[in-house]
Amino acid sequence: MALFTSDKKSSKVQKAERIAADASAAQQAERETNPKRRASNYWAVSWNIFRKNKLGMACLFIVILLVLIAVFAPVISPYNPDEQVLRNMLQPPSWAHPFGTDEFGRDILSRTIYGCRVSLSVGVVSQAIALVIGFLAGVCAGYFGGKVDAVISFVIQVFSSFPFLLFAIVVMFVMGPGLVNLYVALGLLGWCSTARLVRGDVMRLKGSEYIQSCILSGGKSWRIIMKHLLPNCVSTLIVVTTLGIPSAILNEASLSFLGLGVQPPMASWGQMISDSQPFIQSNTYYSVIPGIAIIITVMAFNLLGDALRDALDPKMRS
Repeated sequence: MALFTSDKKSSKVQKAERIAADASAAQQAERETNPKRRASNYWAVSWNIFRKNKLGMACLFIVILLVLIAVFAPVISPYNPDEQVLRNMLQPPSWAHPFGTDEFGRDILSRTIYGCRVSLSVGVVSQAIALVIGFLAGVCAGYFGGKVDAVISFVIQVFSSFPFLLFAIVVMFVMGPGLVNLYVALGLLGWCSTARLVRGDVMRLKGSEYIQSCILSGGKSWRIIMKHLLPNCVSTLIVVTTLGIPSAILNEASLSFLGLGVQPPMASWGQMISDSQPFIQSNTYYSVIPGIAIIITVMAFNLLGDALRDALDPKMRS
């Protein structure tokens, strides 16, 4: 009888252990799938909010169109942008040359199309450099704190205390004009705002329970940064990059206008405006067309960045 009771209790214990194991496995699966589900829901909600913003969608369409123009510039450009035909110099807009020609007989439409490629490449490459530097600086300052935070914050303050364009002129004067130097100069000077925002996000996230549990469990710092902090900073990085590209395009145009950016005969909107100065009264279209291109591009990126900020920032959602 005692043996029978003992077997009965043993079977109950085994059944309870199986139930507990199944519950533990279910909880583990829930913990693994919940973050993915939450991330998926976050991006889905953000896309639905962004899609309802008609101005943002229009700007996204313009940006995509500009990217396609830049990528397929050799295909859609009617003429070689560097080909000089002196007998056609300073011609007004016509069927053969819809935007007219410049002082060397080069087609302004073709040069505007290739100028789009240069401007977007400067914006994207310089912002990629600034993004990497800014993220690393911001995450180190926010995560490690203490002296690291103090040193990085001091460097940010020093960089921010100088007028950006004046600082860029000095750097380009030292490095020399050219497209590659322009990438590097604007990238090295444009990381401060990214670092500030990432530092704030990381300091906020570091106090959360799951980050603290990772730290207390002995997780390596760079693993925590790349696996947990970086995904939570993606929305901030997207908005900062979108708003930083038009700033880089304007700085490129300014430096090229001053002769410190893109050098002839390479087509650049800023360089075209600089070359058109002697003809601004007799051939107004020469300077107006690249100016309009700059305005459209900068406004499209700025308004797109505002729309993305409204969609991605939970605090901006109504």
